[in-house]
Amino acid sequence: MHHNHLGEPMNHYTSVLCKLVFALGGAFTATVSYAQGPPLTLDEAARRSAVEAAARLLRERYVFPEVGNRAAQAIESALGAGTYDGIEQPSAFAQRLTEDLQGVAKDKHLRVSALGAGPPVGPDGQPPRPPPRADGGVTRVDMLGDRVGYIEVVGFPPEIVAKEPIDRAMSALKDARALIIDVRRNGGGAPDSVTHLVSYFVKGDASVHVNTFINRNPGTETFNSQKFWSDSVPVSLAGKPVYVLTSGFTFSGGEEFAYDMQVLGLGEIVGETTGGGANPGGMMPLAAGLAMFVPGGRAENPITKTNWEGVGVKPDIAAPSADALKVALERLSVSPAGADVDTLSVASLFAPRTTAQPGTEAAVRRMSEENARGEPNYDLMVPQFAEAARNQLPRLKEMFSSLGPIESVKFIEVGPAGGDVYEVHYANGAIRWMIALTPDGKTAMAGVQPLPRQP
Repeated sequence: MHHNHLGEPMNHYTSVLCKLVFALGGAFTATVSYAQGPPLTLDEAARRSAVEAAARLLRERYVFPEVGNRAAQAIESALGAGTYDGIEQPSAFAQRLTEDLQGVAKDKHLRVSALGAGPPVGPDGQPPRPPPRADGGVTRVDMLGDRVGYIEVVGFPPEIVAKEPIDRAMSALKDARALIIDVRRNGGGAPDSVTHLVSYFVKGDASVHVNTFINRNPGTETFNSQKFWSDSVPVSLAGKPVYVLTSGFTFSGGEEFAYDMQVLGLGEIVGETTGGGANPGGMMPLAAGLAMFVPGGRAENPITKTNWEGVGVKPDIAAPSADALKVALERLSVSPAGADVDTLSVASLFAPRTTAQPGTEAAVRRMSEENARGEPNYDLMVPQFAEAARNQLPRLKEMFSSLGPIESVKFIEVGPAGGDVYEVHYANGAIRWMIALTPDGKTAMAGVQPLPRQP
């Protein structure tokens, strides 16, 4: 859960636009951060508040308590020494804090972001590419020549959102003689969805222990563990040749899928060594429009007793990521006429949803009113989201009560995380919402970003 097993949660849309981050690569958590927008510049008091909040969170939540304490001391010392003096731009300050923290912790998930300042760089150090349209993380499914099935998965939203699209996509590939699963653009997501996709390749009826996440109990030096087991799927693709395509951008939950498939002997990895982020967590607000992704857990594979943190998933067949599809096809004795799927596709078998999920507009209207009153209906939320929303109730009430009544709601698109995106205008401002519901109508994930006032 690139948080982001979410370094940046499963994609940049979820982590930045929506301010809702799902634990990448580990036990699923959700954090809702509704911010009115960061200040244009940071003064000394704002920088101090942000460092103090970051240090406290590191000591209370970082997966390795001793490392968290050392990282906290490092930024406190830098603040006291005047190292951060004069850094007024939130994005520059966030980048400097990130560098200082990663210099101690060597953890690519540990990042500070300036909310509203644009997406942070990806785990490969480059600005994120615009996410493709996807449904449950699946962007396309094709049958290539000689009955080779191809599926690209660019993220792993929580299973409660992703299960139906994944099942639809994989069922369309049931007649393929071999599978190519492309996670070269996958920045992470929720481990229950990773496990569900792995389940399609597990042999036999017995449930298989796929992965475990060990999570720190906040404020203590004790831990709890969450095990993920394969589950039942509509069709089995077990026993067919499988190649998983990876790149240096593949991160967190994308890496977990490749790692799980490799360790369980269910597929071969083709491409580049992945980014190396195995510590899940959640985005936590700091101060002055800044937030920090705090890794609070670590993966522990039941077979290897370790994970891919810091080293990445090493391919079985190394190749430049741009050549990975061609190499996989050649291994399947298919001579590709080109290197892109559009050229190779014999049939397109999947189309991401483009229309709003029934009930999401009504949920946006209802939740706006409930938040303004300070009386959310937690029974209409999945437990993880309800917990996050409950923790943020004072912020929610302040924000929505100041916005006033809704004047208009406009559906914009299905976001890459799988949620519906709406532009909502209130009497005193405008917000871009992202929201997804479970099949029985409960809110599975949601986030908002205030929009600039129109001149």
